Amino acid sequence: MIAHLRGTVFSKHPDRVIVDAGGVGYDVAISIPTFTSLPAEGSTVALHIYTHVREEAISLFGFSEINEKRLFEKLLAVSGIGPKLALTVLSGIVPERLVAAIRSQDHATLTRIPGIGKKTAERVVLELKDKLDELATAPAGSTAGAVGEDVLSAMVNLGYARPAAQKAIETVMERDGDAVRDFETLFRAAMSAMR
Repeated sequence: MIAHLRGTVFSKHPDRVIVDAGGVGYDVAISIPTFTSLPAEGSTVALHIYTHVREEAISLFGFSEINEKRLFEKLLAVSGIGPKLALTVLSGIVPERLVAAIRSQDHATLTRIPGIGKKTAERVVLELKDKLDELATAPAGSTAGAVGEDVLSAMVNLGYARPAAQKAIETVMERDGDAVRDFETLFRAAMSAMR
């Protein structure tokens, strides 16, 4: 099984990247957060890989962050969720917010994710709410709260690199802790911090 892949970005698209490693091009399916963290074509990249083996194909799914891969594997354990839907889920919501929604049994947030209906959301909560302890605590220096996550998501969708956007949000929050309560205030301040 392939668990890690390091090579050169041959080509990249929002749902996949081709990584040239030792003269072999690996076609790797990716989420939007992983896509936004990819370097330019021709640059070196390292991805955590989940290898999915079926009778007719071997598929590779790549993640820039190990916690995103772990969450992907947890989602696969839910009946009715395959690798493509799990990747869609991770493209529709940041991992920290997904974990919080599952643990707090927030079905409304889950059903806003493309491909997740009411029954699937209920299954995800039922099967995973007690199995996400190691993913529940946000890594040190991550954006705090739903407003911070929304601002981070908005900035990434506008094309800013995730680490740079996260740093800008953290800088604003260190200067003004009240900014985190309001999306517009935090968003404007974080955008200013990017300049």
